[in-house]
Amino acid sequence: MERKYVIKGGKPLKGEIEVSGAKNAALPAICATLLAPGVYKLKNFPKVRDVFNMLKIMESLGATYEFKKDYVEINTEKVERVFIPYELASQMRASILFLGALVGGFKSAVVPMPGGCAIGKRPVDFHIKGISQLGANIQLEKGNLVVSAKKLKGTQIVLDFPSVTATENLMMAASLAEGETIIKNSAKEPEVIFLGEMLKKMGAEIKGLGEDTIYIKGKKKLNPVNIEIIPDRIEAGTYLVLGALMEENEVIVKNIEKEHLKTPILKLEEIGVALEEVGKNALKVKRGKTLNPVKIITAPYPGFPTDLQPFFTILLTQAEGISFITENIFENRFLYVYELKRMGAEIEVENRTAIIKGPTSLMGSPVKATDLRAGAALVLAGLVVEDVTTVYNVEFIERGYENFVEKLLSLGADIKIEEDES
Repeated sequence: MERKYVIKGGKPLKGEIEVSGAKNAALPAICATLLAPGVYKLKNFPKVRDVFNMLKIMESLGATYEFKKDYVEINTEKVERVFIPYELASQMRASILFLGALVGGFKSAVVPMPGGCAIGKRPVDFHIKGISQLGANIQLEKGNLVVSAKKLKGTQIVLDFPSVTATENLMMAASLAEGETIIKNSAKEPEVIFLGEMLKKMGAEIKGLGEDTIYIKGKKKLNPVNIEIIPDRIEAGTYLVLGALMEENEVIVKNIEKEHLKTPILKLEEIGVALEEVGKNALKVKRGKTLNPVKIITAPYPGFPTDLQPFFTILLTQAEGISFITENIFENRFLYVYELKRMGAEIEVENRTAIIKGPTSLMGSPVKATDLRAGAALVLAGLVVEDVTTVYNVEFIERGYENFVEKLLSLGADIKIEEDES
């Protein structure tokens, strides 16, 4: 059965919408529980496909988990296996995070090489090189990274690119290495800082989080902890754009960490969208009659996030004039543009820049999600048009958005889930 979303757009959206916990913080947090056997409680835990898949991998290693009222409990006391099954790992590239966690916790790992990804290559060379520098032996055997280490020893590692998952992998492994590890050109994303804070709570000694260089003094042993997952900044950005799409919308987005969204908020204000603080960690979205064209260039944090690029493309189809979005992170991130053009958008892609002419009246059309964020962006486009839009491949969307349809329904959207006989 193939699931699809059928949207009847053009209706003003009004009400409050709450942001869930960050998928990209929950995934490394799950892996980090392998560094110290015991019982962990994770609050504000996002119930999305990627996270469930990560928990299935944990289960295959011998861990158990149980959902309680407002947290998930993970028990890693009986984990003995270090082999990640290909059929589970192949469903998500984030499975590479088990590399650092298993090598750190067990000095051994068998992790399938991640496959291709629609939005770009995402090479794992940084991970392999960094873990090797810590003293691990890594061989590629039958599609698996087979890793073993008598011991891990701190060293200086320079990342060629401030990769989020590479930084996270190295932080986990280095937390249980002998001596000091220095990671230069490290990622600064809030999710990286969150993992670092979790590791510190577990007993690791880490300095420099959110800066270019991270210093980690390894410990012989870490301890289980209880933590709360930070709000999902990409989901928050999604709903801020949603509120700005139509002048009649009256949307309040709750559970926002504004500090994590400085650059997108500045761009929204430049476009002509007012964001009013209403209570703690909540923003009310209000746009004027016209939207201004802008230039956007994606960059590692604190630059403009690549994951919000598709949503701003939708918004800028409604701006008065020509906008430019340059994508510097993933080479294939504009695949969704061809779906938007089916809806009447006037967009041309030249090399890594999308040239967006607005304002355009979008038309309802059958479209397909090409990746997680593109899929959610196409749903937003469908909410603007007067007629019916059908979005296929919605499994992509459900990988990263908790109760997406239910949250939109709460604002008054006309959207339903249907299933086709395959």
